[in-house]
Amino acid sequence: MTGRTYSAEEMLARLIAFDTTSRDGNLPLIAFVEEYLDGWGVPHFRVDYEANKKTNLFATIGPAIAGGVVLSGHTDVVPVDGQPWTSDPFTLVQRGERLFGRGTCDMKGFLAICLAEVPNFLGAGLKRPIHLALSCDEEVGCKGVRPLVAHIRDRLPKPGAVIVGEPTSMKVVNAHKSAVTFATEVTGHEAHSSLTHHGVNAILVAGELLAEISRIREDLIAAGDPTRRFDPPYSTVHVGVIEGGTAKNIIPRRCAFQWETRLLPTADPQYVPERFKAFAQGLEPAMRAVAPDTGIATEAVNTVPGLAPEKESPAEVLALHLAGATSTPAVRYCTAAGLIQQIGIPAVI
Repeated sequence: MTGRTYSAEEMLARLIAFDTTSRDGNLPLIAFVEEYLDGWGVPHFRVDYEANKKTNLFATIGPAIAGGVVLSGHTDVVPVDGQPWTSDPFTLVQRGERLFGRGTCDMKGFLAICLAEVPNFLGAGLKRPIHLALSCDEEVGCKGVRPLVAHIRDRLPKPGAVIVGEPTSMKVVNAHKSAVTFATEVTGHEAHSSLTHHGVNAILVAGELLAEISRIREDLIAAGDPTRRFDPPYSTVHVGVIEGGTAKNIIPRRCAFQWETRLLPTADPQYVPERFKAFAQGLEPAMRAVAPDTGIATEAVNTVPGLAPEKESPAEVLALHLAGATSTPAVRYCTAAGLIQQIGIPAVI
């Protein structure tokens, strides 16, 4: 069976033309890729993340057996709202030696190359499979790929290696930090601002918690990165959103904030949340002495595991060979590679 051929640039232009901003979904792009793969007789299936809006696509070229390589990339892109684009971000434009469009680098460029190579893969007489994994909702916490990772773990012959095509300037990356997002809500007790002894000020309690987060941050910096591979060379903690209160003369009943950790892959994942929890519990007796319905609640709302280096893993050996590289740097951003490593499949970026 012979389908339509595309150069990598032609395929990239087709992919860029689909507005796959995370909030909007990716189904039209997936449908296009399915039609393209059907033309070449490549079997594929979907694993939905959000029915009728967002899905993952998995395709297999070669024998449906264990081993082989998964080429993995996400289809979603970040928004273009309010950005000073000088051309249509969803139309591929060449200026000099560069191609411009939303997602050209992160990461439709990788997907375009993989898809354009399908005819060559088919003609290679593969003894081990090459799989294509197109995921969704990576840009909002690596959420969309999780059903696909579970499907690979539970229902498919185990692949031998995964290459995640995030932009690395063609370096073979074997490590990145984790990212855990926390939501903390302080419940105080309202009273008039002239009667502070009758109330529990949720904003002031939150301030105590934020001060503890700042102290944790300083301790993480002091601990540093023994491997000296990461930038910055330590685990980090950050507060990004805070809101609370109703009026300047009312003791606020509620204050909430969102914060995150970015931990080295060798760091104890429980250190920060347990230290924070112990500090919060130390504040609650004084709060409840004024009003028993007060308290502090914290929830881990999203976790993206880090990628720990696996020296000379099949994925690393293969990628180093293909790239003609001899070193494996680390990166500070998160990818789906950590999720893949958790199910026992070696992965590199």
